[in-house]
Amino acid sequence: MFHREPVAFAIGEDQFKLFELVPKEGLTLNVGDRVYIGKDLDLRQEVLHVKRRISFNELTNASHSEMSFVILQIIKAHEPRFVTFFNEAQAITTRFHMLELLPGLGKKTMWAIIEERKKGPFKDLADLAKRVPMAHQLDKLVAKRIEDELANPDEKYRLFVAR
Repeated sequence: MFHREPVAFAIGEDQFKLFELVPKEGLTLNVGDRVYIGKDLDLRQEVLHVKRRISFNELTNASHSEMSFVILQIIKAHEPRFVTFFNEAQAITTRFHMLELLPGLGKKTMWAIIEERKKGPFKDLADLAKRVPMAHQLDKLVAKRIEDELANPDEKYRLFVAR
């Protein structure tokens, strides 16, 4: 007889790897819940085991629709990491800069960010938005870029997602 087990989809906070998890029996996981999936079994309170790594196109439609919400949560929880990206992003080629890979961020905004960070590093995303008024909703641009990198495994340049 075929037995279906409950599964949950998860995204890693560091490298944005996608996983299929088997939750512990009787446990309900909600969208946005943070769970531990590391090797220390004593810390694994919600998850029985990691079933496998999955690709973006294996996610359900519901998971796709929740993705940007969850990624934004991760960005907020790890804001210093993304501020560091804006403080340290470099040119990829003589004509192309890492900042231009963010969807919706054009050359003018890119140059404004580069000029402003010469005066001193950005403390947080709010500081960046205050000092570069044309750069708004940067967390959403970063989230969109992460989603694009997840959805396109052949993406040439990876800013946030591990191969």
